[in-house]
Amino acid sequence: MSGLDATAGQLAERLGAELLGPAALRIRRIDAIDRAGPEGLTFIRDQRFAMQWAHSDAGAAVVTRGIEVEGHDPAARALLLVDDADRAMITLLQEADAGPARPEPGVHPAAAVDPSAAVDPSARVGPGVRIGPGAVVEAGAVLHANVVLGAGVRVGRNADLRAGVVVEDRCLIGAHVLIHPNAVIGADGFGFRPGQDGRSIVKVPHIGWVEIHDHVEIGACTSIDRGKFGPTVVGAGTKIDNQVQIGHNCRIGRGCVICGAVGIAGSVEIGDGVTIGGGAGIRDNVSIGDGARLGGFAGVMTDVPAGETWLGAPARRHDEAMRDFAAARDLAATLREIRKKIRALERRQTSDDRREPAE
Repeated sequence: MSGLDATAGQLAERLGAELLGPAALRIRRIDAIDRAGPEGLTFIRDQRFAMQWAHSDAGAAVVTRGIEVEGHDPAARALLLVDDADRAMITLLQEADAGPARPEPGVHPAAAVDPSAAVDPSARVGPGVRIGPGAVVEAGAVLHANVVLGAGVRVGRNADLRAGVVVEDRCLIGAHVLIHPNAVIGADGFGFRPGQDGRSIVKVPHIGWVEIHDHVEIGACTSIDRGKFGPTVVGAGTKIDNQVQIGHNCRIGRGCVICGAVGIAGSVEIGDGVTIGGGAGIRDNVSIGDGARLGGFAGVMTDVPAGETWLGAPARRHDEAMRDFAAARDLAATLREIRKKIRALERRQTSDDRREPAE
């Protein structure tokens, strides 16, 4: 449930919507259609939701034009007709979302800032923050409680680092980047080799860094490892969900969407506009072309060409995967029929044995 305080008429004006209902109807919150009350606003984007309107207590709904909404009483409730209900609701949710409480401008007394660091006076630095030697925090940046910046880190204009975020030495965070709680940027890459004695394991040092370009969003508890020599890069506008692992020296393009629990091994090249479904795993040193789409839990073992959709484990092209799934389904059905026939023959044989006269 999200807060909002406006009349239906005011909301219609903001959205450029056609209003079917009382303009003076007061709306104070946004909620799901099955939970909204008389002062609640919901949305109807398809016929399935439209069928619930007559039984909903919601006072108003944002509706995609062309959807037939039965049971509407314009004297009591309001419909706001728009071209795209989803996009209209994004606009309203942005207005209603106050976000977490931000620290006051300046440096909180309980923060620790190295004397060689540079923090713009308009930045907001919360309690428990640690800013290392030579770090730079640019204008309008927000560091919530217990953020840690290592030596030489740069945080760009209006970036927002939520509680507990750790940015290790030399990493670069662009402008308008949002990083959710407890994400770690710049941990060592996972690199090890067998020792000369054949029993020990030798750690490979990673002396690179991470570059997060402008307008990137990174989910809670996500880890992005530093490069072995140069940078691990996340391109502008890319959105990364919670609990994602991105290995050392990966290069991720612009405008990608990476869903939760994805694991990307080291030195993977991902083009622009790629979508990766939840739980997918990508082996090291492969390339994912521009605009490619990987299904949830895909196991990617080879390069994926631009624009293709791959599914399954091991992942293959969508059409190949669907043929394989269909063949496996048909084979399973055939095996079930064979087992039924074998059981029937066994029962018949047992019955015949019982009928044979004893010698």
